Amino acid sequence: MTYNNKQVVFYFIIIFFYKMKELLNDVKTLMDNVDLKSLVKTRLSEFKAFQKKSKEEIFKEICFCIMTANCSAEKCIEIHEMIGNEFLHLDDEMLSKRFKELGYRFPNIRGNYIIKNRGFLELINNMVKKGLERNDLRDWLVKNIKGLGYKEASHFLRNIGFTDFAIIDFHIIDLLVKHSLIEKPKTMTKKKYIDIEEVLSEIASNLDTNLAALDLYLWYLETGKILK
Repeated sequence: MTYNNKQVVFYFIIIFFYKMKELLNDVKTLMDNVDLKSLVKTRLSEFKAFQKKSKEEIFKEICFCIMTANCSAEKCIEIHEMIGNEFLHLDDEMLSKRFKELGYRFPNIRGNYIIKNRGFLELINNMVKKGLERNDLRDWLVKNIKGLGYKEASHFLRNIGFTDFAIIDFHIIDLLVKHSLIEKPKTMTKKKYIDIEEVLSEIASNLDTNLAALDLYLWYLETGKILK
């Protein structure tokens, strides 16, 4: 028996949704948990509030997202809070020194990124409040802000209240691989990132939620924690 292209596409769609079903059920169970649902709602409200904050607060959040690449989120939250406003005025040497004192893994290169990005402080604030199309805004951040790839730029935008971005880290990748929804990528190119984001968008649509909320639930499913 031979199959035409439409039949093949339909077959793969059916297989995809069959594989997705178990994950959808797992997330639905979490979404039905009243306490967890309230915690996710609170966290999303905190993210949304960032859009009314000062350019300095927005810049400090970009510093956090630069820090998180290949680092523990919990450790980065702790160090980020301890440095606080020092992100705005320490010179290159002193910021690297603070990072080292606090046990951060990449004190020199990430410190250097943050110092160089200070020159964009005003422009970053203007860009995120300008109302650009989502992909244009993320592409601008990746192109212009040192230390931001697609994951970090998506993380930053999610953390300041944009709900249509997914943070595709190894926790999310492992979860999708476990459910046979993707193959584990050898490298994370822009195309691969967007392809995986489209899979997550399909999941979010089936759950009648957005990518920001889905990310928190999936992270909880993998780690048992709701962070940022």
